[in-house]
Amino acid sequence: MDNQYNYYNPNSNYQYGGPQPGGQNGEQPEKKPNKEKKSHKNLMRAAAVTGFAILFGVVSSGVFLATNVVGERLLGLRSSDEAAAASSDKISSGTSLSTSSSVVTSDVSKVVEKVMPSIVSITSMSVQEVQSFFGGTYEQTSEGAGTGIIIGKNDTELLIVTNNHVVEGSDTLTVTFDDQSSVEANIKGTDAAYDVAVIAVAMDQISDDTMDAISVATLGDSTKLKIGEPAIAIGNALGYGQSVTTGVISALDRSVSTTDTQTGETQESGAKLIQTDAAINPGNSGGALVNVNGEVVGINSAKLTGESVEGIGYAIPISDVSDLIQNLMNQETKTKVPEDERGLLGITGMSVSDAFSQQIDVPAGVYVMEVSRGSGAEKAGMTKGSIITAINGSSVDSMEALQEQLQYYAKGETVSLAILVPQTNGEYEEQSLDVTLG
Repeated sequence: MDNQYNYYNPNSNYQYGGPQPGGQNGEQPEKKPNKEKKSHKNLMRAAAVTGFAILFGVVSSGVFLATNVVGERLLGLRSSDEAAAASSDKISSGTSLSTSSSVVTSDVSKVVEKVMPSIVSITSMSVQEVQSFFGGTYEQTSEGAGTGIIIGKNDTELLIVTNNHVVEGSDTLTVTFDDQSSVEANIKGTDAAYDVAVIAVAMDQISDDTMDAISVATLGDSTKLKIGEPAIAIGNALGYGQSVTTGVISALDRSVSTTDTQTGETQESGAKLIQTDAAINPGNSGGALVNVNGEVVGINSAKLTGESVEGIGYAIPISDVSDLIQNLMNQETKTKVPEDERGLLGITGMSVSDAFSQQIDVPAGVYVMEVSRGSGAEKAGMTKGSIITAINGSSVDSMEALQEQLQYYAKGETVSLAILVPQTNGEYEEQSLDVTLG
C-alpha cells in the first residue's frame, strides 16, 4: 500500500520555527514528558492516531520539529572502497559487491570505524526574500544541514553523493570531513525526481592530512537485503556532527508519496524504499545506511513521526540509483551565474505533479503554456503543450526545479532539453531539443 505524507522544503520562503530575524537560531527540540502509566498510554495513543507525518532527514538551522511536520522525497546513492583513485568514469576502480556474511553483534564499533572516514557533513547557506510584517521585504540568511557520502574521485575532484533537497536552493555549500576540516563544494549534478545530487570538492583545496584521513565508501548490494538483518545509520543528526544508530531492515520495497505543504503538490517516490527502525533524525539526509560488513546499502532520507508512530525510517536502495549517480558524476561541475547574466528559455510554464498528472491525463514535468516569439525555445522548435522533463541530463519535475537548473547557465549557452510532445493519437513522443538561451 502506498503511504502519503506531507513534504517540507527546508529552503522554502515559508519558515516553520526556522531562523528568525535578529539571529535567534539553534533552538532545541522540546523534551518529551515522562511516559504516563500504562492505563493512560492507550488513551493517549488513540487520541494521536492521525498525528503523524514524515520528517526530512535534513534540518534547517533552528528547525527540528514544526507545526507542519515534514515530509520528503527520497533516494539514491552509490560508493566505492578505499581512498584509492576512482575516476569519474567509474564510481570506484576494482570495487566489487561483497557477499560475505557476518555474525550479528551489538558492538558495531569496527564497522563504524571503517565507514566514518567516508561520511561528510554538509552545510548549506541560502539567502531568501521574506515578507515583512509591515508589508515590505527583506533578505534573510537560512542555514541547513545534511550528510553526504564520498563515492569517488577523478584527477581534480572528490565526489560526494547526497539528497537533492539537501543542496536545492543553496547559495553556498560547505563540506566537513571526518578530521573536522571544511572546504567549499559545488554541485555537479542533481535529479529532482529521485532526490539525488552529486557535489564536488576541488582536490587542490584538500590538505594531504585530510586525504589521509578520508576514504571512499564501499558499496553493498541492496537487492540482496533481507528483512530482519542488522542496519546501521550514520549521519549529521540535528547538524551536531556525525552520529550512529542501529536497528534492522524492517521492510523492503516501500512506496511513499509526499505532499509539499506549500504547494499542495503530491509526488511519488522515484524508487521503492528500504524501511528501518534505526533512528533517522533531521540532518541525516544523504547519510549512509550500512550493513554489518560496512557496506553502504542505502541513503537515509526520511522518518515517520508522531505520537502513534515509532521506529519507522526510510532509505534509498543503493542498487536502484547506481546508474543515475554514475551519470551525475560525469556531468560538468556547476557554478551559479550572476543573476543579470543568466540565460532564459523563453517559455511560460506550469508544474505538473504526479497527482495532477493523473487528474488531467498529462505527463508529469513542466507544462509549456506559452513560447515567446523570437526566443531560443521557439527557434529550437518548442511548441505549446510540450512537457519538459530534463535539462542537460538532470530531471526536472516542477518550474522551481527548472529555474534552479537555469541558474547555472549564461546567455548564449546551449542546453539540451528532454521533452514530451503531444501527438494526434493522444500519446506523447520523447524528443530532445538543443536550446540557445537568450
